[in-house]
Amino acid sequence: MTDTLDMALIQTRTPATAAAGLAHVEPLIRQAAAGGAQLILTPEGTNFLEQRRALRDAALSDEGADPAVAGLKALAAELGVWLLVGSAIVRSGVADDPRAANRSLLIDPSGAITARYDKLHVFDVDLPGGETYRESASIRPGEAAVVADTPWGGLGLTICYDLRFPHLHRALAKAGAGLIAVPAAFTRPTGEAHWETLLRARAIETGAFVLAPAQGGTHEDGRQTWGRSVVIGPWGEVIARFDHDEPGVLHARLDLQAVEKARASVPALRHDRDFDLPL
Repeated sequence: MTDTLDMALIQTRTPATAAAGLAHVEPLIRQAAAGGAQLILTPEGTNFLEQRRALRDAALSDEGADPAVAGLKALAAELGVWLLVGSAIVRSGVADDPRAANRSLLIDPSGAITARYDKLHVFDVDLPGGETYRESASIRPGEAAVVADTPWGGLGLTICYDLRFPHLHRALAKAGAGLIAVPAAFTRPTGEAHWETLLRARAIETGAFVLAPAQGGTHEDGRQTWGRSVVIGPWGEVIARFDHDEPGVLHARLDLQAVEKARASVPALRHDRDFDLPL
């Protein structure tokens, strides 16, 4: 394993169909690779973002038939990079359940998918401003946490609302993740209030790098996402961030030895215990 990693986060404002989603993200990925990124991460909903049920169902495909997924596999192979598709919204493949999967896909430089993760925690909420989200109505929750193997060590996979569940991130770190991906389409109110605070907390708790590519701006279905993609170091420090919600590429060089240094200074993972509390 090398001591440094040149990586990039892609911030997007994904359209409402997979073909348009690929056309939107491809030039940004090419820009990231041209800038030297070895690992490139895109946000949640990289293939399309669409809340309106009829339009969403029309855009939905099986993973193997999704034009954005196919195009991104070919692009990773062409550019010779590792590419984490933060998530693609695809059919779950589960019989008798019409809901989709919100699925992260790790693609290696040959264009092969080496890891998959279906979002464990679905976002059901009524926000103070009147926005209502019922992700459980259209997304089937995943069943297992995933740490993917990469040339830079273990990469823990999470998606958006998973960020609010610290025990998941602790489990990923204890299972070998020194990098944790948090691709997201965070809403503006929750993003403004909590996004970076939660990301820094997860980094400090785990002694891991937290890599958080985000959607930003007003989307075709009317949703508003916060943007502010950010890379957090294992001591909780901000390594790189956007201060806007516009599409773009955020580069960072990571000193991977910082993970062991942070965990040696604050050995909380070694001291972690499970408790049964009387409730």
